[in-house]
Amino acid sequence: MDEPSAMEAYLDYGAATPMDPRVVDAMRPYLSERFWNPSAPYARAREAKHALEEAHVRLARVIGARADGITLTAGATEANNLAFAVTDGAVVVDAIEHESVLACAGVRPHVVVGVDACGRVDPTAVAVALTPEVGLVSIGLANGEIGTVQPVREIARVVARERRRRLEVSERRPLWLHVDASQAAGYLSVNVSSLGADLLTLSAAKVYGPKQVGLLWAADGVELRPLVLGGGQEGGLRSGTENVAGAVAFACALELAEKMRGQESRRLCDLRDRMQGRLCAAFPWAWVSGPRTGRWRLPGLLHLSFPLLDARRLVILLERRGVSVGTGSACAASKMRVSHVLRAIGMPDEVAAGSLRVTLGRPTTAEEVAYATEAIEAVVREEMERLCLSDKHMVEVSAQLRAHVPSKGRQAGLP
Repeated sequence: MDEPSAMEAYLDYGAATPMDPRVVDAMRPYLSERFWNPSAPYARAREAKHALEEAHVRLARVIGARADGITLTAGATEANNLAFAVTDGAVVVDAIEHESVLACAGVRPHVVVGVDACGRVDPTAVAVALTPEVGLVSIGLANGEIGTVQPVREIARVVARERRRRLEVSERRPLWLHVDASQAAGYLSVNVSSLGADLLTLSAAKVYGPKQVGLLWAADGVELRPLVLGGGQEGGLRSGTENVAGAVAFACALELAEKMRGQESRRLCDLRDRMQGRLCAAFPWAWVSGPRTGRWRLPGLLHLSFPLLDARRLVILLERRGVSVGTGSACAASKMRVSHVLRAIGMPDEVAAGSLRVTLGRPTTAEEVAYATEAIEAVVREEMERLCLSDKHMVEVSAQLRAHVPSKGRQAGLP
């Protein structure tokens, strides 16, 4: 039996966040004494309906929108599916999108825009992809695996230019920009006007709210088509008894995330940079993925790859020391395969297989980061010794592998 670890350090907040106690307190009454169905006709039900409507208003206020543009869903995946239902035309996505976005694109005519070696989308490539048949462009504000922040505002300008061109030549197909900002909320602005988005996806589970609660915002003029039919709740777009408790909790969580955004982003950047600095000093042959500049990279996220090592073994060894980290996005890790994100940026399989994703969160302390850093350094050394790998050999292998990585990543189809 393994000895208990001296300390526990959960560093996989990109996969799951705990509910903030303040969010739990806001939610609790609607799970117990205020349990009423907001569609019922009596006074108590109207109280629940008012709480639901107020939650819409509060959520809309954070993103700088009107409440009637908000549709609450059972998480970001459903919201993404609802967004794709706005068009019968072709769609444009980038190669490192979330699995739910790529799956939606895969069942219709689509173009997958490649990314560079840092995971960035070139707005010019999006412009080239905008044929008259395209009705939707879907770009994630920030990638949850390597932390890349996309130039969404520039892409919005590209979409706007194409709209004007269509208007001038009387092409009738609408063109919309959808932004999945699930991973970015709480760290970046999700104001829809600033982004230039027509549709926006958010997830409560990424901002210390409940799982299986999300939203899709749609601008005026965007005609959504319901995926769930029934009693006509959520403006006819999402039938079923409303999750009042989830809506109230989501509103509270998003407000708190926005209020704490600046200070928390700076704190997590500092902690992440400390860990990165120490591990890169110990293993100069290791690969750090994503942009190196803070402006284009999510705070608190460190994607580090150790060529020739097996990330699954590293995760197990770290778990024995009380440290929980990921090997990539939770979706890819659950299938035990190399992530499509790493393939898209051109990472060799020998490197990708040794990738760890560390995501810090609101409860993370400097002591936990220091402990986890020591643990990662120890288990990497342990694995190198087991495989008879020296630092000199790792430097040589890493250099050889880097020589074969294209600077612009790979032009990728759907995985």
